Amino acid sequence: MSNTETFSNWENLVKKQLKTDDIESVLRKENLEGIKVKAFYTDVQKPLVNLPKIEESTHLVANYHESLEEDVFAFLLNENVENLVEKTIFINNKDLAEHISPADEDQYFSLIDVFDEKSAEINDQLVKELLAKQFKRNIGVDISLHQNAGASIVQQLGIALAKTKELTEMYGAEILDKLVFKIAVGGNYFFEMAKIRAFKLIFNQFSKEYDLNLIPYIFAETSLRNKSVADSENNLIRSTLELASAMIAGADAVYSNNYHIGNSTENSEEISFKQQIVLAYESIINVFEDASNGSYYVEDITQQIADQSWKFFLELEEAGGYLESLKQGIIQKKIYDQAVAEQKWVEEGKIKLIGVNLYPKLDVKKSISDLYNLAEIKAVRWAEMFE
Repeated sequence: MSNTETFSNWENLVKKQLKTDDIESVLRKENLEGIKVKAFYTDVQKPLVNLPKIEESTHLVANYHESLEEDVFAFLLNENVENLVEKTIFINNKDLAEHISPADEDQYFSLIDVFDEKSAEINDQLVKELLAKQFKRNIGVDISLHQNAGASIVQQLGIALAKTKELTEMYGAEILDKLVFKIAVGGNYFFEMAKIRAFKLIFNQFSKEYDLNLIPYIFAETSLRNKSVADSENNLIRSTLELASAMIAGADAVYSNNYHIGNSTENSEEISFKQQIVLAYESIINVFEDASNGSYYVEDITQQIADQSWKFFLELEEAGGYLESLKQGIIQKKIYDQAVAEQKWVEEGKIKLIGVNLYPKLDVKKSISDLYNLAEIKAVRWAEMFE
């Protein structure tokens, strides 16, 4: 039996079970991302080449703790630690980044974002200080803030490119392979997988404008937006899926934010890191370059996200770029509109959060106007409305 006959038989069976010939309208799932999702897929319209990553194996990043020194190879540092040997170090503290002197046997990456979103400026002095350091990658480009503030996937990636363009214009194209992109991964499993893959596509396209052929260094962390104070166990499950999305999509490093919101303990910190260990060493998904390549669904939404993100990037450029769009309030307004639409879906139950708006359904305690500010890009968790 041919594939065509197989799909035809399957389609007829579904039509019979749903008692309709229009299965697309019944099975189509709405989303706020502007991505068209079909009821089923039979092929890949535009097959993609294998999308590589920079690191051979995804770094599993832990907050530094003395007890982890022997077993962990990648640490997130907020304060200086002496005598670390043959480690990968991610620095998330501006003062530490300015004063630390990397040892030859370690490799250092800065996650420090040099953009000031409130003043709509780049901290030029900080950029120059960081570029002078002997780091593997010197400058962080943070779009985790935008994800946690409610920006759509397309907005996140368009902003990432717009911030990259600002840096390139100020410091030249040689800065492109000195960047680390800090991306927050949300709970829409396949969409987030496609987000990371799509960013590789559009960053590579951007680099070709400068006669380069580069891929981005992606540091992926779990989102805070879909986490709740009351349900730590559910947070743990959510963040495990987010880490899996990032690893399958080919992130270069992954980090799990503590699943205990507002009440971190040494035990919860250890468990947060062990999520990564189990995924990597038992599922072995951190070593593959582009594991979802060839999936009809993921390929289709990857291409859609890439196309729409590039278009959004060009819109920001027409408005004068990232910094000018901040000054005019354009980006704040776009993120605000998207975030408010999302929050309404949470309030109405269209976006489901177990233990918050479903099983059980909690009462709304804060209004949308209490949570969001049109003039400010700030992180807001969906569950705050009910807490």
